[in-house]
Amino acid sequence: MEKIEEKVKYFLEKYNLLNSETPVLIAFSGGYDSMCLLDVLSRLCTNVVAIHLNHNWRGQESLKDEKNCKHFCDEKGVKFYSETLSAKIQKTETAARTARYDFFEKCAEKFNSKVIFTAHNANDNAETIIYRIAKGTGIYGLCGIAEKRGIFYRPLLTVKRSEIEAYCKKHNLNPNNDSSNSDTKYKRNLIRKNILPQLESINPNAIETINSLSEVAKSDNAVIEEYLKTLKNPYETKNFLEFSTAVQARLIYNLFTQYNLNYDRAKIERAIKFIQENHTSKSGKTLSLNKNHSVFVNNKTIEIITKKTHTDLAVTILKEGSYEFEDKIFIIQKAAEKQVSEFPNDSELKAFVDLSGYKELTLRHRKDGDFIKPLGCCGTQKLKKYLNEKKVPAHKKDKMVFLASKNEILWAPALGLSEKIKVVNRPTHVLKLINSESKGA
Repeated sequence: MEKIEEKVKYFLEKYNLLNSETPVLIAFSGGYDSMCLLDVLSRLCTNVVAIHLNHNWRGQESLKDEKNCKHFCDEKGVKFYSETLSAKIQKTETAARTARYDFFEKCAEKFNSKVIFTAHNANDNAETIIYRIAKGTGIYGLCGIAEKRGIFYRPLLTVKRSEIEAYCKKHNLNPNNDSSNSDTKYKRNLIRKNILPQLESINPNAIETINSLSEVAKSDNAVIEEYLKTLKNPYETKNFLEFSTAVQARLIYNLFTQYNLNYDRAKIERAIKFIQENHTSKSGKTLSLNKNHSVFVNNKTIEIITKKTHTDLAVTILKEGSYEFEDKIFIIQKAAEKQVSEFPNDSELKAFVDLSGYKELTLRHRKDGDFIKPLGCCGTQKLKKYLNEKKVPAHKKDKMVFLASKNEILWAPALGLSEKIKVVNRPTHVLKLINSESKGA
């Protein structure tokens, strides 16, 4: 067995993918890297689908490349699927990458696959690290390309491009030669054609050395992550402020990467300063990061909040049973005699109520005109005022689920009940709100 084939087989065994019964996909451009990988996978895996995205940048050349890909797959007995991008897509590296990964994830859903192979190699990893150093990065950025990230797997990361080219030549493969790969206006090409050769003139083993740096960074990063796991509730505001600035910076960095947010040192320091200045706020303050994300801090917690499009979803409740509402399950049951002494606290997502006189209820988010008669109060108040008095952060108000009768709120889970459905003698019903994933628990 050849060296490259041995490495790919070892990789497949490592991730238990060698005898996968479900389809495995390979991002197949038809270039040297992906053609080499597909050639190997076609012998090692029984259910491979090659997925090809025609970026539609090079006219007839792109069409010719697509036909060459299909011809190769036909010869290998591999299923081939392709799509062509609209000519309106911006012709930039960032737009192309976004379009590619959108296509990959769409294909994963189409073919019911949880595995997509990409043919990134050792040179790609070195180029990525150089690019990140030039743009500014930290230890995590020096880790380079992950061999596995979500559904994406990269079996050739330890294989140099020269080895791949030699493999293709030996096996008489006919890869596509994308002319845009020679255009140094694209930063990756500039690194590949101009900068890496200069580094290799200093050290002929520059690619190996840079990849070794990547491995060291991964090890050091693993130590940091292991330490962070020992921290108790690190995003509780009080705890966060007790950490050193270095630990605070890493925690904020982890939040940013968790939400795929662009970051640099200045943005992280700005977020830390914002937290320090607003940590005593009871209702909370927000710092905008982009049009969809903000840092939220109050005297209890720190988190990234995502802008949520308002929804008018409403579920009508006519009888006992379970009702799905977005990522929640609402359960309404008749109360048993033995439950009378088990009344929950307001903070629980459970309530004992008397629904006598109510035949139709609605489960929904808040809307204009809502009011509530809080338990123990004589009069009503606007829901907005009620939520403010309960110190509900602004970004959570539109996400809350309420049980209502027209514009009157009867139950605000985890906050409180309306005086209208309080239990005087014994409850008629038990209400619960749980997460969908807890349904079977």
